[in-house]
Amino acid sequence: MSVTSRYRDAWEGFWREAPAGQGAVFWDAAPAVTARVHLALFEPHLTAPGLPLVDLGCGNGTQTRFLADRYPRVVGADLSAAALDHARLADPAGQASYRLFDAAERAEAEMLHAELGDANVYVRGVLHQCEEGDRQALVDGIATLVGDRGRAFLVEPSEAAGVVLRGLAREPGGPPAKLAPVFRHGIAPGEVADAAVPGYLRAAGLVVLAEGGLPLVTAERGADGSAIELPSRWVVVRRG
Repeated sequence: MSVTSRYRDAWEGFWREAPAGQGAVFWDAAPAVTARVHLALFEPHLTAPGLPLVDLGCGNGTQTRFLADRYPRVVGADLSAAALDHARLADPAGQASYRLFDAAERAEAEMLHAELGDANVYVRGVLHQCEEGDRQALVDGIATLVGDRGRAFLVEPSEAAGVVLRGLAREPGGPPAKLAPVFRHGIAPGEVADAAVPGYLRAAGLVVLAEGGLPLVTAERGADGSAIELPSRWVVVRRG
């Protein structure tokens, strides 16, 4: 299974239109309030921190570059070639490498694993952006990348985040400026039931090592100037 061409085209259109620069799109919050916070939860469970680290769904590479300052080999992987163009432009020193990658395509996951070996995987807000028919295949792809020694950290908006997003969409002036393009390109965040996620993990042969809740900070700001946050759940997993 691989993602639909409609879905891929939607992401291409979004990233071709997106302005350059950190914080220019809705979920592109600074690493200090995203990846740095997540690493504090992830790193205690890494038994092989020297493995390659895959930033799955890297987008314009803001978090990828942060991760590349801390790990010896980091690969930013994304479905969109336009997103990777942004990432490479923002990383002239080549701190990380970047890969066009469909994690829902089994052959691609197997090929990347064959190249890298077991890897640690960082996933922020990708599962809920998948169409329903691709979600299990995506988690299966993560399990392939992790192999026997790697670990994966997934953080996803919870069901409660849907209430926040629907409220933003119904504002009198329409969605906030950074959220509006997401809806306009037809990639509005889907709602993954909290109870469905453990089933995807079990079906992929992944075992939960730790889990919890935290706010997922976005790059958009509310009327009072504070960053908009989405209720989220995080999980650290390994192959069983």
